[in-house]
Amino acid sequence: MTDSIDAIHQYWFGELDEYGMAAKSRNQLWFQSTPADDARCGDLFGELVEEALAGGLSDWETSDRGVIALILLLDQFTRTLFRGEARAFSGDARAFALAQHQIAHGHHARMPAVHQVFLFLPLEHAENLDAQEECVELFAELEAVTGLEAIAGYSRFAVAHREVIARFGRFPHRNAALGRESTPAEIDHLKTHGGF
Repeated sequence: MTDSIDAIHQYWFGELDEYGMAAKSRNQLWFQSTPADDARCGDLFGELVEEALAGGLSDWETSDRGVIALILLLDQFTRTLFRGEARAFSGDARAFALAQHQIAHGHHARMPAVHQVFLFLPLEHAENLDAQEECVELFAELEAVTGLEAIAGYSRFAVAHREVIARFGRFPHRNAALGRESTPAEIDHLKTHGGF
């Protein structure tokens, strides 16, 4: 168990600095991964992703590092392994529940900053305005505590996600993968906005 958790942390974060942040070079893996990156992630962690999606690995929920690793499997690695498919979002509900539990009990405050970032992202991925509002508040608090420019960047993205949900109630870019019909307003939005 511990070996798998450590392997996920090493793969995703590497060594953290004195501010609890990963190297800036990690942004490439996180947000601009290549097909080769996707394939490597699948080779290394595909079986664990499937186990997590099936409701397994609940013993990981007993430690902060385990919870973060489990959330990465459910909320990040799913998006890598199943890019463009409905399954990319299949771990969202469990990841959201795990994140909400940690936040409700204040466990996030004892985590390194970058772990908090990825703990908050299931809220940012939720097609739910209340979750989006909470996410914006959490990133604002983390930005205030750390004073880090990188966290300010995450705060801006949280606001942008909230604005999309406030406008449409869902993320239009998911419509094709999920078999949802886009409205004319969503189609116009997709012409000028990439990503989420």
